[in-house]
Amino acid sequence: MPEHSEPYLDKDLVDYLSEFISKDLRLQMERILNLRTLSLTVVLEDVFQPHNTSAAIRSCESFGIQDIHIIENKNLYRPNKDIVMGADKWIELHRYGGNSGDQTKACLDRIKSQGYTIVATTPKEDALPLDKLPINKNLAFCFGSEKNGLSSSALASAELLTRIPTVGFTQSLNLSVSVAICLYHITGRIRKERMDWKLTSLQRRKILLSWLKKAVRNSHLIERRFLNLTPPITKQHPTDS
Repeated sequence: MPEHSEPYLDKDLVDYLSEFISKDLRLQMERILNLRTLSLTVVLEDVFQPHNTSAAIRSCESFGIQDIHIIENKNLYRPNKDIVMGADKWIELHRYGGNSGDQTKACLDRIKSQGYTIVATTPKEDALPLDKLPINKNLAFCFGSEKNGLSSSALASAELLTRIPTVGFTQSLNLSVSVAICLYHITGRIRKERMDWKLTSLQRRKILLSWLKKAVRNSHLIERRFLNLTPPITKQHPTDS
């Protein structure tokens, strides 16, 4: 297979794969991409009930979150297709499991290295309410298990604590409801208060290409045919930002 200049090859492949979907679907992808963000990500740590994880993923996709991280120190994620409703097809799911040490630390260290500020959700009174949380940096919202919440490892890694103010006797919310409330509030603030929340052109193309590969039947065979028909690109081009 010939070598190519990847960003420009991807652009050509996007155009090629787009020929195999309807114009309406391609326009819908472009519209949704215009509202996607990587300035906010979600971490789900050891959630026990699969329907809670599935509902949380559905909320993430609905509010324009592209990257979701699932930590499986104790509990494995098994999608509930009736609840996730295909949302996992359109997001990037990163899973951290196995028996090789503390996967919470591995996950959060990786996210920190990508420039995210770790935000732990907690009912503690000293935690910042959502409307007071600083959003000038990229944020990773962490949610813990239904019974015990976030682990001590996750709390130790957190740089900020936040809470959803409640006024009832229970003083707690269902996990997936908490995720939806936080995302509704913070994505709304980010889109109003920040100028840099949108995807770069390179990020858009990468995500669009992944969506097209999922939307087009036998896309791997079509991609192989495209690569075999495309001559090597030797001229150097400037890369996108």
